[in-house]
This record gives sequence, structure tokens and C-alpha cells, in this order.
Amino acid sequence: MNIARRLRAALRTPGTEERALAYLNESTSIADLERREREIDAGRFRRDRFPF
Repeated sequence: MNIARRLRAALRTPGTEERALAYLNESTSIADLERREREIDAGRFRRDRFPF
């Protein structure tokens, strides 16, 4: 892997799916996991969250 590719990979921001998965992985119980899944389904990580 060349230097430019490594630098780009280090500076990129995580995508929506990656952020949602990280959020789910932080759950501490089954109930917490289910609540977090409902939050994601309701639009917590959607890009078009702010209409303006």
C-alpha cells in the first residue's frame, strides 16, 4: 500500500453503516441492543436528518 492510500484511509470519516455498527457494539445488554436497533430504525444515523 502506498503512502497516499494509507494517508487517505487514516483520514477518512466512517460511513453511516460503520457508525451504526459501532453504536450497536457498545450495547451492554439485550434490552439495550434492542433499544439501539429501534433508534437506528427510527433514523438516528440518517444523512437527511436535518431538512435545511
